[in-house]
Amino acid sequence: MTFSALIFDMDGLLVDSEPVWHEVEIELIESLGYRYSAEVRDQGIGMRVDEFAAILQQHYPKLGDSPAAIEAAIVGRLLQLPPERIRARPGAQEIVRHAAELNIPRAIASSSSQVVIEHFVRLMGWQTLIPRRYSAEFVARGKPAPDIYLDAAQQLGIAPEDCLALEDSRAGTLSAQAAGMTCYTVVDLSHSSLEDFADINDKVFSNLFEVLEEIKSKGLFA
Repeated sequence: MTFSALIFDMDGLLVDSEPVWHEVEIELIESLGYRYSAEVRDQGIGMRVDEFAAILQQHYPKLGDSPAAIEAAIVGRLLQLPPERIRARPGAQEIVRHAAELNIPRAIASSSSQVVIEHFVRLMGWQTLIPRRYSAEFVARGKPAPDIYLDAAQQLGIAPEDCLALEDSRAGTLSAQAAGMTCYTVVDLSHSSLEDFADINDKVFSNLFEVLEEIKSKGLFA
């Protein structure tokens, strides 16, 4: 099987940002006297920030008077972090450059807001390497709904079944699959284990180097 487009998730897949998001959430929540539980945190992995903010508001009402206010507080703190705190995941630079060198149609399809996507892409120097970048904030539903992946495929002008999606989270994997795409899950061990995906995906990888080797050895974009 070969593909015509490569669609990347961003947080936890290309950028090692999940621990940073978690740190920002902890600081904000615990500054108000709450304890941020792992059970609540796990609900938000891969979700759109405003949708997760609504969950946070239910558990920690002093965070803000609306999900939008909570999202603004979290994103504001994230954007103020020193640039060196944001790093590429192992193999990200290599797979992004490989896709660009082969001129594979490619895009980011992320749960993060557009301002966060642009901030991270700029810090990584990927502006021209990944020229199409789409945020779930502009579709009706965030992951695990398929909306953002369907939107990315439509923007690229390529059928979803001809797209290979790369994800790190359960919500993202389900989203890509629901859109009709083949999904390779590259597990981010900061929040998940390989075993967490056994019931939904048999295409699970430890890092992006493994995915790149799979792409090259099997000629997936020949």
